[in-house]
Formats: sequence, structure tokens, C-alpha cells
Amino acid sequence: MYRPLADEIRPTSFEDIVGQEHIMGMLRRIVDSGKIPNMIFYGPSGSGKTTVANIIATKSGRTLHRLNATTASLSDIKDIIAQLDTLLSPNGVLLYLDEIQYFNKKQQQSLLEFIENGKITLIASTTENPYFYVYNAILSRSTVFEFKAVPANEVEKAVRRAIGILAERAGVTPEVEPGVVEHIASSCGGDVRKAINAVELLFSASAHSEGVTLRLEDARLLSQRSAMRYDRDGDSHYDILSALQKSIRGSDPDAAVHYLARLIEAGDILSACRRLLVIACEDVGLAYPQAIAIVKACVDSALQLGLPEARIPLAHAAVLLATAPKSNSAYVAIDTALSDIKKGRTGDIPRHLQNVHADTTGMERQQGYIYPHDFPNHWTAQQYLPDAIKNRVYYTFGENKTEQAAKRYWDLVKNPQKREG
Repeated sequence: MYRPLADEIRPTSFEDIVGQEHIMGMLRRIVDSGKIPNMIFYGPSGSGKTTVANIIATKSGRTLHRLNATTASLSDIKDIIAQLDTLLSPNGVLLYLDEIQYFNKKQQQSLLEFIENGKITLIASTTENPYFYVYNAILSRSTVFEFKAVPANEVEKAVRRAIGILAERAGVTPEVEPGVVEHIASSCGGDVRKAINAVELLFSASAHSEGVTLRLEDARLLSQRSAMRYDRDGDSHYDILSALQKSIRGSDPDAAVHYLARLIEAGDILSACRRLLVIACEDVGLAYPQAIAIVKACVDSALQLGLPEARIPLAHAAVLLATAPKSNSAYVAIDTALSDIKKGRTGDIPRHLQNVHADTTGMERQQGYIYPHDFPNHWTAQQYLPDAIKNRVYYTFGENKTEQAAKRYWDLVKNPQKREG
């Protein structure tokens, strides 16, 4: 039966693992101590989570059970529990649970009692943020280790090792064109498994009557879209959107178009459109209010055009927002007002602002409402907030030309003495 090379040559010792230097030392010391805690491995695919779990299980001397939460059920957990305190598991069980985020709360809770008393040592892995997806009681009994995407220079070691193993099996000395190893290592997006799979496929496709020639052109063809990690429902999706907004907020057009390009390359223009509209309102706001209309026009154009042409109006929007003046004054104002309302800081609407229900001449005057358009500059002093919060301030003019111009205007209208001075 065919066995993928990436699985076949999986490292069996910490020394053979590429990348993850930031946690390898700690994990070695934990294993050497003989006291294996419950652990959650969090990080992208192909970063070594399963490999490390296998090494720990081997060195722990405990009976190893593997479950994948995408297919496992409650009965699978019960089968493992049934083995506890039997000759099948005299020293307890080490359970490696892959993709734990797919276990529901009840399934995760079924492990709690046995994690608590130490009969089951849990090593769970996930590609999603465990603080969002893992039940708090499991988290509180576990140590979280974050795995990083493996740097290209480290992936190169695995690529060269894979080429060497395949060459030895085939009994050939392959001709490797310059740049092949580097391209595969850099195009896999930090996923070692993906890199080794690419080597295996390239090797198979490169055999000829005189031997094996690994060509750069073929390597590029096999890995043309593999460098980017993207899952529309996963952390990478929200990380890219977050990076896009923070880059625009920080007025960096280069970073803005980079993260926009990631979304476009993934074909996710809907998320890009929505986030650009949010940024126009939240981060540019009243400093350049026309940006909202311009970005809306760019978004509409992108949605009508579709890819690949949609990239052009979206790029216009991203660069415009990144280079525009910034203000979050309206955003802060509405959030502060919402906070007050949620805390019960409201009060009755002033009588003179309430709706006139009866069609009676002069009712407005009886309620005390003053019609601003009857006065110079269409303004007159009048209380609008409820009595309980009548002096509350939600909006503060931003330090930009547009809002400061509005501030100067209203300072003169509402404080005539400033004009006289």
C-alpha cells in the first residue's frame, strides 16, 4: 500500500525536527523529566505538531491512542476509557487528539474526569486558536504550545533530505537545477509536509531514460499556488483581514496592497469589499467623509467586474484609504453612547423633543420645542439629551482639517463672543 513520503520519513527524535526552536528546548526537558502534562499544540498545518506528539508518546512509555476529532465519536472515547486500569493500559493512556476544535463541548467534557486524575494524558492539536475553540475546563488543565510556520531556510533541510532518500531508493544521482530546493522551500508557506509532497511528485515526474532531472520550471508548475495559507473560516482568514485594516489604519499603502493581494489571490473579494467599507467608516471617517462614497463605488465596480479585473478598483480603495487622513471620532462616539445605554444611562426623552401625536396647531410651542431654522445660522441653544445625562459628551472633534473646520464654524455660531473677540 502506498505511503506518502512525508509520513514515511517523519522524524523520530527532537533533533531531526526542523523549526520550532522556540519550544523544542522546553518540550525536551518536559519529556526528560518523565512527567508529561496535558498539552495543546496550536499552529498551522505541516509545522510538526503530530510529529512532536508521536515522539513524546514513544518516549513516555504509555499506551498511545490516536483520534481525529473530524471523524471520532463519543463511543471512541468510551472505548479508550474502558481500557483504563486494565492490562492493556497499565500505566494509563496518552491520547493524541488531532483537530480538537471539531469536538463539541460534550465530547470534550467526557475527557475531564480522566484528565483530572491523570489516567489519560491529553495531547491535542489544532490549527485554530484554542482560546476560541477549546472548552475552558480543558484549557485550564493544559499547557498551550504555539507552533510557527517553518522558515524557508529550515524547510530546505527537509527538502534536501527527501531528495536524498528518493535518490537512494531509485539508485540514481539526480541532476538538480539551481533554485529548485529554494523554490520548493519558499513556496510551501512554511508547511514541511507540503514541501516533501512536492518533492515526491516532482521526483516522480522528472524521471527519464538517462536518470532524474529536477527542473526549476517543473517545480514552479507544481507549487504555483501553494505558498499562501488561507481558510475562509479559519484563523488565517481573520489574520489577513486584521492585518489589512491595521495596515490601512497605520497609513502604510504597501502593506495594505500586500494583504489585499492575499485576499484576491484566494478569490475572496467579498471579505475584502466588506472590510474596506468598514475601514472607510471606522478609520478614515470624518477626516475625509468622501472616502465612504468613493470606496462604495470601488466595491460596486469590483463586484460587477469580478476577478481578475476586480483587483483594480479594490487597489484604488486600499491605497486611497491608506493615504487618507484618519479619524475615529464618530466610531468612538457611537461606541461610547452604546456603552452608556447598555449600562442603563439613558433617562426620559425631553418633553419638547417627543413626537407630536395630535394634529393640533401650536402643539410644538406647547411642548416647548424651538425650531432651529427660525434662527440665524439655523441654530439656537436647546437641550437635546435627557436630563439624567444632559452634560454627557460623546463626540470630540478630530485633529484633522475637515473636523477642525467644522469645529471652528460651530465655535463661532454657538459662542458669538469668540467672533467679537
